[in-house]
Amino acid sequence: MDFLGTTLTYDTLRFGEFEDFPDTPEPVWILGKEYSALTEREQLLSDVASRLWFTYRKNFPPIGGTGPTSDTGWGCMLRCGQMILAEALMCRHLGRDWRWARGRRQREEYVSILNAFIDKKDSYYSIHQIAQMGVGEGKPIGQWYGPNTVAQVLKKLAVFDTWSRLAVHVAMDNTVIIEEIKRLCMPWLDIGDREEAGELNGCLEGACALVEEETALWKPLVLLIPLRLGLSDINEAYIDTLKQCFMLPQSLGVIGGKPNSAHYFIGYVGEELIYLDPHTTQPAVEPSEDGQVPDETYHCQHPPCRMHICELDPSIAAVRTHSRLSFLSSAQTRPYRDPGKRPLISLNSTDFSDSDRLERFFDSEDEEFEILSL
Repeated sequence: MDFLGTTLTYDTLRFGEFEDFPDTPEPVWILGKEYSALTEREQLLSDVASRLWFTYRKNFPPIGGTGPTSDTGWGCMLRCGQMILAEALMCRHLGRDWRWARGRRQREEYVSILNAFIDKKDSYYSIHQIAQMGVGEGKPIGQWYGPNTVAQVLKKLAVFDTWSRLAVHVAMDNTVIIEEIKRLCMPWLDIGDREEAGELNGCLEGACALVEEETALWKPLVLLIPLRLGLSDINEAYIDTLKQCFMLPQSLGVIGGKPNSAHYFIGYVGEELIYLDPHTTQPAVEPSEDGQVPDETYHCQHPPCRMHICELDPSIAAVRTHSRLSFLSSAQTRPYRDPGKRPLISLNSTDFSDSDRLERFFDSEDEEFEILSL
């Protein structure tokens, strides 16, 4: 368990000493991007610092009106869930190559994303919303979450985020059912029956008609895949496959860590995982009158933490982003199902006709439609 006595303050972290990246010729992978620790250290640290870093906070409004005013000691997995969803939102609204710089007036989209996580009851993904929604998952306010619980809660909360319009799906039992994802993200695929009844003039024309009615052709997907990669320790058969996931350009990372101590894993170097650690207590932040948020404490401005991959708790949730539905039946899933390596997930589909039809449609278009997946 997390204990108050072992919690670092932000000032301790800010002025303390941190272990830098080793001077190694081995590549460093951060969410699908490769860096050299020898020649690209500045770009590497800039990429890490641009991820939103959510930590324990104190002195925020009481959760539920009379509940805790700090999540120190119990909110680490909730904060990791915030980080991984924030990464999905940044990919959607800002793009993977966006970079944060201290003291710069930020883009409106960035401010909107950050405001969605501010520690108050009316923010879409605040600690208040996550903790109160978790009650419906059998988790009293103040109790530690596992990866599956936070995945289920984020799925429910995303419904209310009408700006991002994410379709969140949790793949249970290590199985991704393609048909479920298609129906969730592409409701226009259900128009076949109506087309036969004469309601729509052709599939693609019908899809365009739905767009004109403000029903999106694509609902960006966040695919949450809770996994268990061993009993008490991670099975070494999964290690290479897990590392490959961080090499994919669609990667959003992994949430997990050590028992009852969650981290947000964003990459690896050698046999070490790179992660952002939420176990730092900082004061709650209030947006200014113009809506800007003092955001320095929401970015990790020191070298990120590392741990040996064998120390990872086997219960995790993995994350990816994609530009096409066909990722579920293409080479992009190879790290999950490579022959000769232990697969992380199973793919289940009885009918690829809709995805084939969708692929032909995208091949005729210039615009990329993005699916975000976890």
